[in-house]
Amino acid sequence: MLERQVAGYLERLRQRQPLPLAVTLWNGATVPLNDAPRVSVRLNNPQAARHFLKPSLDSLGEAFVEGLIDVEGPIRSVVEVAEGLARHHSAGDSRGLLPDWLSRHTRKSDRKAIEYHYDVSNEFYSLWLDPQMVYSCAYFRSGDEDLATAQTQKLEHICRKLMLEPGQTLLDIGCGWGALAIHAARNHGVRVVGVTLSTNQFELASERVRAAGLDGQVEIRLQDYRDIPGDGVFERISSVGMFEHVGLKNLRGYFDVVHRLLTPGGVALNHGITSADAESRSVGMGAGEFIDRYVFPDGELPHVSLAIRELSAAGLELTDAESLRRHYAQTLWFWSDAFEANLARLTGMAGERRARIWRLYLAGCAHAFAHNWVNIYQLLAVRPRQEEKGAVSPLPLSRDYMYR
Repeated sequence: MLERQVAGYLERLRQRQPLPLAVTLWNGATVPLNDAPRVSVRLNNPQAARHFLKPSLDSLGEAFVEGLIDVEGPIRSVVEVAEGLARHHSAGDSRGLLPDWLSRHTRKSDRKAIEYHYDVSNEFYSLWLDPQMVYSCAYFRSGDEDLATAQTQKLEHICRKLMLEPGQTLLDIGCGWGALAIHAARNHGVRVVGVTLSTNQFELASERVRAAGLDGQVEIRLQDYRDIPGDGVFERISSVGMFEHVGLKNLRGYFDVVHRLLTPGGVALNHGITSADAESRSVGMGAGEFIDRYVFPDGELPHVSLAIRELSAAGLELTDAESLRRHYAQTLWFWSDAFEANLARLTGMAGERRARIWRLYLAGCAHAFAHNWVNIYQLLAVRPRQEEKGAVSPLPLSRDYMYR
């Protein structure tokens, strides 16, 4: 009975939306949805049917991760087919509802969320990131660069925007494996404090600082940014790929801390993913729910307008906003391709289930950025210094200094 129901659904779908997909049921029957399928899906048992008859990106992703279905085909085609199934089923507004986050984003829950995502193993990340292990959007000047070149360009782009000069103090919030801290210290002569909540990142970043001979110039701390004491402590602050973990209700508090730690006349750069939805709702068709459940627990994406509002309310002055959406789509495809090329080794390290999560996450995010489901912005701001002649900014009148 269930086999006939599923087969009938697929036949109707073939008439309305002939996706490049062939579906094999648990009894061995195969239904192609067009004459040249690029993706094959096998429903391994009747339990898989409930995920497939009401497909969303969340339910399809769950079925794959939990082994209810197996998929064959190029990962880019897999993501395109999944979107086609989810879009066909969804009706009306495809954006996820804004959930109740009031019990989340304590210091304990934030630490656990970061450890869940980042403390897989350093070797795991090294197989698909660039040699510096920069786990954030690269910067492509022409679009023809390899990933390593584009990531170095991103580090330098941030340093130029911040107008780093020898002897300045830089706080790097969410310092990852230390690439920006090392680049800024080595190439711009600044003194850097980098903070992370990931034990794996802290250990490797500290080791890399020592290996670079910069341990007298760069300090890596296993510390929550909110616990950094003082007022006006740093002349420059960078935060790259971190504020996605802050939470919508905590954005004002986050920028309050940035304002407190920045010296009057100091410059801060926030580099983070944003929602494409003006109401800061999650990515549609179940994608946001999948990411929250399997990849980034407690992650939330504000619309850039909300980030700018809270930044301004904290007393910072926005001076520049740059979208890197197309850059991140290209970055993520580099990561996804490298993950696919090293799939056997990565599966051996992390296990089948976790490898399946990461395959979907990387390719799905690349697809999302390419289609403007989400965006990413670098927001440059200053803490103005009040003088008799007015609020003084350290930045030049034009953006020319960023590109010289």
